[in-house]
Amino acid sequence: MREQELIVYRNFEDGELLYDMAWLMSHYEDEYYNEEDMAALFYDCIHRLIDLAGNYGFHGNLWHCYLANLLVNNENSYSCGCEIRGEIEGTINQAALHDIVIFKEFYDFDFKPVMERLHVPEFSLIENYESSRQESKVYNTRICARICELAEKFCMDHTPEEMKGTLTQFYKEYGVGKFGLHKSFRIAHDENGVHIEPILNIAHVRLDDLVGYELPKKKLIENTEAFVNGKKANNCLLFGDAGTGKSSSIKAIANEYYDRGLRIIEVYKHQFQDLNEVIAQIKKRNYKFIIYMDDLSFEEFEIEYKYLKAVIEGGLEKKPENVLIYATSNRRHLIRENYSDKEEVRQDMHTSDTVQEKLSLVYRFGVTIYFGAPNKKEFQNIVKVLAERHGVTMPEEELLLEANRWELSHGGLSGRSAQQFIDYLLGK
Repeated sequence: MREQELIVYRNFEDGELLYDMAWLMSHYEDEYYNEEDMAALFYDCIHRLIDLAGNYGFHGNLWHCYLANLLVNNENSYSCGCEIRGEIEGTINQAALHDIVIFKEFYDFDFKPVMERLHVPEFSLIENYESSRQESKVYNTRICARICELAEKFCMDHTPEEMKGTLTQFYKEYGVGKFGLHKSFRIAHDENGVHIEPILNIAHVRLDDLVGYELPKKKLIENTEAFVNGKKANNCLLFGDAGTGKSSSIKAIANEYYDRGLRIIEVYKHQFQDLNEVIAQIKKRNYKFIIYMDDLSFEEFEIEYKYLKAVIEGGLEKKPENVLIYATSNRRHLIRENYSDKEEVRQDMHTSDTVQEKLSLVYRFGVTIYFGAPNKKEFQNIVKVLAERHGVTMPEEELLLEANRWELSHGGLSGRSAQQFIDYLLGK
């Protein structure tokens, strides 16, 4: 096999298995090597393929799924150029096709002679593997299904050119690597630096699931639509009362626009000093990124907001066109303000400067959207809609009476307390 001749597709994360299998394919007939040792390596490869199936949720031909997984996760000049945009021009196509020819050989390889020569009939187990129903530790069900479907499509491709076309179409529809396969991410910082890691399970919230708040949702959709379509858009602050759907709206946006190349990266206050490094990692990708900050607010002694101000607007380096910042907060102005800030006599001689310093952060959000607590009638409407959606059968008068009792002892009138009340009824 010609794995050493790969040009574009190299440095695979799980590449050791590929090279071991390639060695077996090339040397299983070689009398120079011990047959028992080769059989032991073959069994070890089978073990690793089954282990991958358990971690990734793969099914069908595990060898084909493994190869497909390598191709969709390898971030290189060709795959990154094709993500979201589709086929690109230039000599890189010839280099990529050269590699796909080699992968086609891997894909079409007949393992029957290897199984017979090394007396390892158990390889047939991984050629039509039925996976367990437990969730993947690496991919959610949606991603796993797409990779297994891609592996099956490769089987129908008769030539390397067709296989390359199928792979390129996958890059266009879903992207490549972690940013292509996942919707949302978080930041990790260790001794090796700053890493953007996928969040495997994000709540499947849709904007329609949020009852009411039509005007706030409309403003959020308009700004996000402009961003996804490559038009000018603003950083966005969602503020207002607790439990009114601010965070749920952001999750819904992530679900709504994933197929159009939108990705969400969640950042916490203590990670603001890593923002420049995060932006450096994503600014040249073809996706649109929202850096998301939940429940954002600062006390007077906290200075992390200064990092955020510089990143949003004010630093020498221009913020990339494919990055916006969305934040949610219960505070309109984000930083705690005191009456003393506006008193004429205070230790700080320049009172207006103090006020402007505290307001300067919120002014960097071009769009501010208010989510207010519902009144009693609106709350009751939310309860009725949620009850109908979840199939709660209870006389309306009794339902609303119980809902009113619930909100009195569970945080007051809000969409969150309404949902908690419905969950309580469903639990009963």
